[in-house]
Amino acid sequence: MNPKILINQSVAILCDGNNIERSIHELSKTTTTMVNFDTLIHRLLLNRSLNRLIYFREGKNISSKLAERLHEHYHGSVVPCHKSADIPLSIKATQLASKVDTIIILSGDSDYVELVRHLKSEGVRVEIAAVKETTAKILIDEADFFHPITKEDWFVYTPPKTAHRRMQR
Repeated sequence: MNPKILINQSVAILCDGNNIERSIHELSKTTTTMVNFDTLIHRLLLNRSLNRLIYFREGKNISSKLAERLHEHYHGSVVPCHKSADIPLSIKATQLASKVDTIIILSGDSDYVELVRHLKSEGVRVEIAAVKETTAKILIDEADFFHPITKEDWFVYTPPKTAHRRMQR
């Protein structure tokens, strides 16, 4: 009889929102495709505990509904970035390195290769979750593990019809 092994590992998930969004839009051929965090987060954690979930997003048009949903379901937060998410995400990852066992970076951007190397040198397990077709091979090679984000991890958003349109009918 094999006893069940309990995994006591603390995980931080840091998402480069612009990179992941571009990747899934490219593959799905539509800009209304969104990450389904409800399926993706559970798959990434694999019975480990979630310490932090931070979604970094460049630009001013950040959905307040996304921020509310991430906070409600995962105590996550959305961080607006002045330009690229690379620097703010990297700073947060180095700050969290002593507080978690694993950092999962949602991005396929090769700019994170040096961050992955640094975190690993600090004893942190580093996993990458991204769309394989748009992920730099060197990033996959440097990571301890790669989680491919596939069409099962996203959905096409259809905006609700406005009250004005409903009244016209």
